[in-house]
Amino acid sequence: MSISASQVKELREKSGAGMMDCKKALQESNGDMEAAIDWLRAKGIAKAGKKSGRTAAEGLVGVAAHRSKAVAVEINSETDFVARNDAFQDLVRGVAAVALDTDGAIDAVAASTYPATGKTVADTITDAVATIGENMHLRRVAVLSVDEGVMATYVHNAVADGLGKLGVLVALQSSGNEDALKAIGKQIAMHVAATNPLAVTPDDVDAEIADRERAIFTEQARESGKPDNIIEKMVEGRMRKFFEEVALISQSFVINPDQTIEAALKQAEADAGAPITVAGFVRFQLGEGVEREESDFAAEVAAAANA
Repeated sequence: MSISASQVKELREKSGAGMMDCKKALQESNGDMEAAIDWLRAKGIAKAGKKSGRTAAEGLVGVAAHRSKAVAVEINSETDFVARNDAFQDLVRGVAAVALDTDGAIDAVAASTYPATGKTVADTITDAVATIGENMHLRRVAVLSVDEGVMATYVHNAVADGLGKLGVLVALQSSGNEDALKAIGKQIAMHVAATNPLAVTPDDVDAEIADRERAIFTEQARESGKPDNIIEKMVEGRMRKFFEEVALISQSFVINPDQTIEAALKQAEADAGAPITVAGFVRFQLGEGVEREESDFAAEVAAAANA
């Protein structure tokens, strides 16, 4: 039978389930709203959907690598308690493994088959929401690869192998000795975790960010009352310092602050026997950029009492 958009909208509002799930439920129930809700509940979809409005800013970052390709994924949950759950950890680890066979687009990962269930990653996560009882979602994915070289990974304060709240990937392009590349790659990944650089080189820094800094420095310099030619030199000096602080290769190496990352790479080239280039990096910190709901215990009790 034909299902109208208004019917789908009504069921979405009542159940909190997704549009396609609502449409399928109505089709399976011949348009009967209450039967469609029961169908969704039986599938665990309504339960999952109703939780979708709750803030999920906890969870885990997972990293995985295979040969010249590596991936980082972030799957969020509502509480840190769930992040310590073995089933949730297996889910994050499994999604990272699936993502290795994709181009890193989140839609591609969500639509990929999750081997353990035979369902898509998206449906597997939905099932996990219904089983575990918390809102959770695949927030982001990043993939890095090199034609020749190694992929280094690092998880800070890992809760399990490849899982934690801060994960880093570093891509090193080189034909050099693999063990030497892995050693320097791991150290640079640890450095990225500690310093959170904006880009690999000064030229890679986002133009908008650089322009904004330049405008601020210019305004500050003008307050000195110095002539324009002096102001220009002051601004250029401050911009050089800015790029040194935010571009990976010009940062002081946290493992040896007397060296820059660029100098450390040059030194590592002697052991590797070939030039080394940082082709890219990814740094995922759990929940960064997620607006968390603030509440207090008294308010939660009052809300529960009025439910």
